Amino acid sequence: MFDGLSTNLSPVALALLGGLFAWALTVLGASAALMFKTVSRKFLDGILGFAAGVMIAASFWSLLQPAIEMSRGLAVPVWFPPAIGFLAGALCLRVLDWLLPHLHPEAPAGAAEGIKTAWKSSTLLVLAITLHNIPEGLAIGVGFGAHGVNPTAVSLASAITLALGIGIQDIPEGFAVSMPLRRTGLSRLASFGLGVVSGVFEPIFAVLGALVVETATQALPYALGFAAGAMIFVTVEELIPESQCNGNADVATAGVILGFTTMMILDVAFK
Repeated sequence: MFDGLSTNLSPVALALLGGLFAWALTVLGASAALMFKTVSRKFLDGILGFAAGVMIAASFWSLLQPAIEMSRGLAVPVWFPPAIGFLAGALCLRVLDWLLPHLHPEAPAGAAEGIKTAWKSSTLLVLAITLHNIPEGLAIGVGFGAHGVNPTAVSLASAITLALGIGIQDIPEGFAVSMPLRRTGLSRLASFGLGVVSGVFEPIFAVLGALVVETATQALPYALGFAAGAMIFVTVEELIPESQCNGNADVATAGVILGFTTMMILDVAFK
């Protein structure tokens, strides 16, 4: 089934579909605002931890491991491309984190990060989740692009599994942006709509990631490392601290373990 899909659709088209799928699951998570006004903080911390675990596992099995394998036989040490790409991805997200105005869910309005603006808290909350979705979209695009360039190293099943794993963790991310908005007093539809908007960059950056890989095939191990570094940065800088700062560390840690295990099983089982 996967082989037939690979011959009928280009890597860019597959990346677009993968990005749209992940966005759809963000929308699914955001739809909670249509039904609830409040939710248990313990539950929210648990699903944020789950999202973090998925991101960590995907960064290694779906991105760094193939990058290491593709680096064998190159004129540089095998560790060089994935390491340089990883550091570059983390640095890029650090710059975005420093520049882009955003507000973490549950943080007070005065704790906004990035360049100071007069934007509303609701806008800053949406931008925080948008910041998460940029590396996730890139990872999906790079995964499908890598399959198009080197299907032996990155199978179609592996690329689809990466998109599936990222999509699964987008459900709690959509939930995490829409529910705080709902508690600020926004209407159900407004909270849901902003949650939907927060995921719009995922398919856009998925396409960009696939295009970059297609046009710069020699940079593929670096690109895989870049996507992994960006995802790990977001996970360690935002998802894990947010899940651990409300007295629910045990629940959040259990979520990380479950998320990591889920993504590991998906990736290993469907390679």
